[in-house]
Amino acid sequence: MKLSDTELPGLILVELEPVSDERGSFARTFDAAEWKARGMSSRVVQCNLSRNLARGTLRGLHHQAAPHEEAKLVRCSRGAIFDVAVDLRPDSPTFRDWFGQELSTENGRMLFVPEGLAHGFITLTDDSEVLYQMSEPYEASAARGVRWDDPAFAIEWPLEPVMISERDRTFPDFQC
Repeated sequence: MKLSDTELPGLILVELEPVSDERGSFARTFDAAEWKARGMSSRVVQCNLSRNLARGTLRGLHHQAAPHEEAKLVRCSRGAIFDVAVDLRPDSPTFRDWFGQELSTENGRMLFVPEGLAHGFITLTDDSEVLYQMSEPYEASAARGVRWDDPAFAIEWPLEPVMISERDRTFPDFQC
């Protein structure tokens, strides 16, 4: 497993280093000691699976308010997505910046999203699945979001959404 820093502090690209033989391959996807050594949350209290039927399904951008902020490890276990994280930490040098990365079954990449970043994705294929490992349990009263097309972030999505929930579509403009 290779961990690479991104432009957003604490946002880590995780790439598998599979060992292959005649049976297929094997790869480590999580290592609590390595996570902790890098200052990443190694706590996993909840795992979630998002199944998306159509290409162009957009989910997000979601985060949880304090004191329920969560870190998450995101992996596309079937199909392909364009995964996005937006820095919402006011004291961060990359406040309001975003990072996007294709995650797919083929490339095996994952994204570790630390506390304080909003997260979302758009599906690049039909019938995709996204697996999340969460550091905190979901708390409905702390659920927050920012709009996927908010000009404050100017995210360059690879395609226009064809399916998005009313809630995600109508988040208000971002207020600093």
